[in-house]
Amino acid sequence: MFMVAHNLAQLVFLSAHKVGNGREGDGLHLSDSFQQINAENLQETLKRYFLSHFNTPEFFSFTFSNGDFKMNPMFRFVDNIFRDPEDLHEQSRNMAQLLFECSDHPNVKPGDLYVAYFEKVNVDNITTNAVGIFKAENKDAFLKLQDEGGQLQLVQETGINIDKLDKGCLVLNTNADNGYKICTIDKSSRGGEAQYWRDDFLKLRPLADAYFFTQNFLTVTKNFVTQQLTEEFEVTKADQIDLLNKSVEYFKTADKFIEEEFVQSVFGDKEVGDSFKKFTQESFEYMDDTFPTDFEISNQAVKKQARVFKSVLKLDKNFHIYIHGNKELIEKGVDENGRKFYKIYYTEET
Repeated sequence: MFMVAHNLAQLVFLSAHKVGNGREGDGLHLSDSFQQINAENLQETLKRYFLSHFNTPEFFSFTFSNGDFKMNPMFRFVDNIFRDPEDLHEQSRNMAQLLFECSDHPNVKPGDLYVAYFEKVNVDNITTNAVGIFKAENKDAFLKLQDEGGQLQLVQETGINIDKLDKGCLVLNTNADNGYKICTIDKSSRGGEAQYWRDDFLKLRPLADAYFFTQNFLTVTKNFVTQQLTEEFEVTKADQIDLLNKSVEYFKTADKFIEEEFVQSVFGDKEVGDSFKKFTQESFEYMDDTFPTDFEISNQAVKKQARVFKSVLKLDKNFHIYIHGNKELIEKGVDENGRKFYKIYYTEET
């Protein structure tokens, strides 16, 4: 399972600010100096809160509207921190101002912005320094028993639940020449108001790596089999499921994707293969991405995408047939009364 290893990481600098929603009349409150994090237990708690929630191997990099990531203000702020970590507080104030300007959607919640500098963070088997940018938008209620003049009094307070990270961004000090390598989290990623974090504030785009290529190629393959194939060729639902199974099986067993090998292994038929190549090319052009004809396969992306490749044949509301193997063992037909049927052959019942 993918995770950020933080047992050896050190939280060196931390700044915190309060960022409101200007449209709703909230203000921007910038702190004057770094947060004090000398206590060992506070250091461990903060590392757990900031670093333990990144669990997807999907990486991003900084970009900008014209494609030049160096024009992205967040790239410049982070780049300055990596050049001089003691400059983090001043750069965090710049980040807070930018976030405030981006928080103009009526549904954007006010929150606490934290900017941190870490040393010795291990991500994807890379140990490096990192800049973390986090926003806490939701507060939980908790109970506290306190001594008031000898009398124990139960009071309710509100604060951050360290097991819940609303928004986070971890910029690794690697791949700087291409906009850095970045992990991100956004628990409120649904709806237009959520776009401000990744698209408006951070301005990120997926990093073109094995995970990105594998995930998107499987998605395009699924779209071709379930949408385009039936428009050009006469295929049954069982045929479609068989092709989806073959596609996933190829990615599960191969270390490297080779387009011609994939097309021959999955589709076999030249006409279908040519149609698939045309469909993938048009899809990637529409996505404004250029895909190589061969790339290393990400097992983590395969595992994630395989969940949405349906191998279930649904017949009215009466039957579900799970097809995992040889489709030659299932036949489709129509009886003399016009009723459709499937005939299934098997060796033993378990």
